[in-house]
Amino acid sequence: MRRIVFILPLIFAGLIFAGCPAQKVVQPTPSDQQEQQAGTESQESAKKLPGTKPPEHVSEKQLAGIETKEEPLSSQYKELKDLFEDVYFEYDEYQIRPSAKAVLQKVSNWLLSHRGAKVAVEGHCDERGTNEYNLALGDRRAKSVRDYLVALGVPSGRIETISYGEEKPVCSERTEACFSKNRRAHFVILKEAGK
Repeated sequence: MRRIVFILPLIFAGLIFAGCPAQKVVQPTPSDQQEQQAGTESQESAKKLPGTKPPEHVSEKQLAGIETKEEPLSSQYKELKDLFEDVYFEYDEYQIRPSAKAVLQKVSNWLLSHRGAKVAVEGHCDERGTNEYNLALGDRRAKSVRDYLVALGVPSGRIETISYGEEKPVCSERTEACFSKNRRAHFVILKEAGK
């Protein structure tokens, strides 16, 4: 009788383990979690502003690579404001428009003839989208302008890029005409002090 009492639980346990296939537990990877979080953020953003493109996820590493400053870029330079026109971009784009090429050629010519000067290219966006998305988009806009100037022969060490995202609008109305004025790359020419 004692043998039966001892063997019965073993048989029962064996049937349970033999009859149930092993289930594999799948843990979400960090990229899956980021995609899920980005999807949630984009749904929230789309609810806030109709007609907005859902923002992409911007990692902390990408944000760390985007330079934003409130102070002048360098105290050894004096700032020359409004020397060149701004370069404007389509909604949610960072490609150089054909209409901007004349402005960029003018900036390039000026920099090549003023060897002691540097330029800061500020990337700006309209208010639609998250702060993180707009910082990343402003960074891409500034860098596309920098890359175009480098292709025209300007040394890359003389061009700094900064993204302000949506933080420094030139127009604050919630209209497409106003939004288009804020989607820009702005130039700040930095000339050597005393020259």
